Amino acid sequence: MVKRSKRYKASAEKLSQKALTLSDAVDALQGLPKARFDETVELAFNLNVDPKQSTQMVRGTVRLPNGSGKKVRVVVFTENPDAAIKAGADKAGLGDLIKEIEGGWMDFDVAVSTTSAMKEVRKVARVLGPRGLMPNPKSGTVTDDIESAIKEVKGGRVEFKMDKTANMSVVVGKRSFANDKLLENAKAALAAVAAARPEVVKGKFINSITLNSTMSPGVKVALSEIVSE
Repeated sequence: MVKRSKRYKASAEKLSQKALTLSDAVDALQGLPKARFDETVELAFNLNVDPKQSTQMVRGTVRLPNGSGKKVRVVVFTENPDAAIKAGADKAGLGDLIKEIEGGWMDFDVAVSTTSAMKEVRKVARVLGPRGLMPNPKSGTVTDDIESAIKEVKGGRVEFKMDKTANMSVVVGKRSFANDKLLENAKAALAAVAAARPEVVKGKFINSITLNSTMSPGVKVALSEIVSE
C-alpha cells in the first residue's frame, strides 16, 4: 500500500470530488501546497481503446505555447555533427555516439536523427525504444531539417504516447508557471490528444482526465473540455 505524506493527504481533502472545467482545475491545483522543488504539471488520460490493437495506438506531439519549463537535452545522430552542434544540439555524432549509448550513457532527453543515419541508429533500438527515446518520423525526430527539429524540441514541443494499460500523460508545464500560462498549455495538450484519436475508435474515446503535479493528488477535469459525448 502506498504511504501518502501529510501534505498530500491535506491536499486531497481540499479537492472537490466533482470534475472541473480546465480553468477551475488549474486554479485548484495551483491552490494546493507546493513541494520544495518546482514540480512538473501533467494531464493524465485513461483512454477507451484497446492497447493490444496497433490500429488503436495513441501517440503524438504538441507544441506548448509557453514551453514545458524543462531544459531539454538533445542528441543528434548525424554524419555532420558540427552542423548539429551549431544548430543547438547538446551532443552529436554517429558511430561514436552509438558506442557511448551501447556503453550505458543515456544523459539526454530527446534523440533526433537524419534519415540516412537511421540505419546505424537501429543498432541501439532495443536500448532507446523502451525508454521512449528512439527517433521516429511520426514525432518529427527523424528529419533532415535538424535545425528546425532542435528548435521545436527545445522550444516546448513534448511527445506523448499511450502505455500498455491505455493510460497516457502529457507534460503541460511547471508549478511556477502563472495560471494563465499553464491553462494555455493545457488547452493545447487537450487539443493535440483529441486530434490523435484513432479513426477506428467509435463512441467514447476518453474515460477520464486529471490534472496533477509531481507531488499532488489529481484534480478531475470534465470530459466536456475535450469531447462531446
